[in-house]
Order: sequence, then C-alpha cells, then structure tokens
Amino acid sequence: MIGVRTGFTASDLAGGDLTRLRDTIEAAIPLSPGNYNEWILGGSAEARTRELAALAEDTGVDLSHSPKWRQQLGSLGGGNHFIELCLDEEDRVWMFLHSGSRGVGNKIAQKHIAAAQEQCDKHWVLLENRDLAYLVEDTAEFDSYIADLAWAQRFAWLNREEMMDRFARVLGEFVGAEVAEAERINCHHNYTQVEEHCGREVWLTRKGAIRADEGVKALIPGSMGTSSYVVSGKGFAPALRSAPHGAGRRFSRTEARKRFTAADLDERMGGIVYRPGDAWVDEIPDAYKDIDQVIVDVEKLVSVDHKLHQILNVKGT
Repeated sequence: MIGVRTGFTASDLAGGDLTRLRDTIEAAIPLSPGNYNEWILGGSAEARTRELAALAEDTGVDLSHSPKWRQQLGSLGGGNHFIELCLDEEDRVWMFLHSGSRGVGNKIAQKHIAAAQEQCDKHWVLLENRDLAYLVEDTAEFDSYIADLAWAQRFAWLNREEMMDRFARVLGEFVGAEVAEAERINCHHNYTQVEEHCGREVWLTRKGAIRADEGVKALIPGSMGTSSYVVSGKGFAPALRSAPHGAGRRFSRTEARKRFTAADLDERMGGIVYRPGDAWVDEIPDAYKDIDQVIVDVEKLVSVDHKLHQILNVKGT
C-alpha cells in the first residue's frame, strides 16, 4: 500500500465533479490484469524502469519470461487492488492505493515454485502437498530465487510510487493547484526479508502482514466502502513486530457472488463515487471482516494515527 496526505482539505474539492476525477484517474493509470502502459514510456516511469533494468543486470535476474514488464510499471491490477481518494478525521485529503508486483511478479513466483518442486522431487523429499515445496539455502536455486524476489519487491515499491505520482498529477489538475505532500507512506505486505528475532537471524515472510517495528508508519485498509487506517508500529515481539495488512475476507470471492448482487454493492457504497457493476460484487464490504474491530483487536501491535474514509474508489476487474 501507499498513502499520501496532501495539503488539500475537503473544501478544496467542493463543487468538483468526482465522477470526472474518477474517469481521469482511470485514463492515467492502466487498470485490470493484462492492461499495461503504451510502449513509449516517459518521465518518471522511464527512469524507474531503467533502475529496475540495471538491478536485474547487476543481480543476474532473468526477465525473459515477462517481455512487457516495463509496460506493467504504473498499472494497478485487479482483485482487491484499489485507488482511493480519502478524508481523515480532520477532513484532510489523502491519496491511497494498493498494488504489488503485477504480472511479472506472478511469473517470477511460478518460476521458482516449479524449481522448488523439481528440487524436492530430485532429492526424494516427501511432501504432504506439492505447494509445500521449498528451496534450500546456499544452493544456486535458492540464490536465484532471492535475487528475483528482491527485484520483484523493488518493482512493487516503484510501481506504487509511479501510480501515486500519476494520481497526484491528476488530482492537482482537478483542484487547480499542485499537490503539496505532507506525508508519504509506502509499505510492503506479502514479502520476505532477513531480520533478527529472538536473538536469531531468520528469513521472515509477512504473508497478509505488514512490518510494525516501533514507530514505523504503515497502512491497514478495510474494503471498498469502509474505513482504512494509518498506523504506527509498536514493535510487539511476540507478533514478530508485525500487524495485519487489512481486514481479511469473511467470504471467498465465489461465495460473495452467491450471496450479494450489484444492487447490494451500490447500497453499501452510498456517498462514495465508484464505477458500479457486477465486476466488483466479490469486493463488497460484506465479504470482508469489520476493519474497526480488527484495529481494536491489534491494539498491542499498532497505534492509530489517522482514520480514513473514502469519497472516491477506483478498481480494476
């Protein structure tokens, strides 16, 4: 996730057509899996892809499986990825979005899952399920995975930065004044890195979790139509200095589509500008846990800095 507190307040948006802003955001940032930028990239996107190309060359990352990875930078994706314009408890305007390493990250994951399964088969490792296959440290396969993983995590970080910069440009044009950033928070979830815990150096994977070291700022979204939170970590050691990355689902996507309709979603999104339709029924707030209760439950892990509520939501299918 990435969030930016701007110098704008709700009054700066008064009288503006947020539906027009939604349409402009959708034109500036490619949405949905498979929708990428044009072949010619300019400005910050070009600089960021150059950085990523240099990193790949320096660390031996092979990207031949994803020839369009450059065009993916600055694109949102589908599922629970989103772009939102929010107000906090003081009616200050926030830009907020959630996205990751996109199609290239998925290709990298599939490549190394297959390699792990091959290595386990080769060494007669018995697994209860093939999805539990692993790579052994200090092997060529492991080193290749870690290099690719680091590249994908950097891609995800820069992907969010690029989209946020485009969002800021569009918002500035909408308001008629350049966005002044008061605060920017960019944080990973579903990632791996080496950390020290309980006196040991370990590989820690935060799956469905964010880093919550003492004083570290992070973002915990709810769902489309519900609140999100800006938080500061408390460094709670028993939780490996981590906190949940969001509300979490109550119902699977399939179950949500059985239970709810586009009309139900439209009712839940009252007062929020979004693009209605059947495509987003599985993202209805009812399919997620109560984010306010989640925040109460993680009081030992984080403190709340700001509570955000969205006034505009953009999602890919």
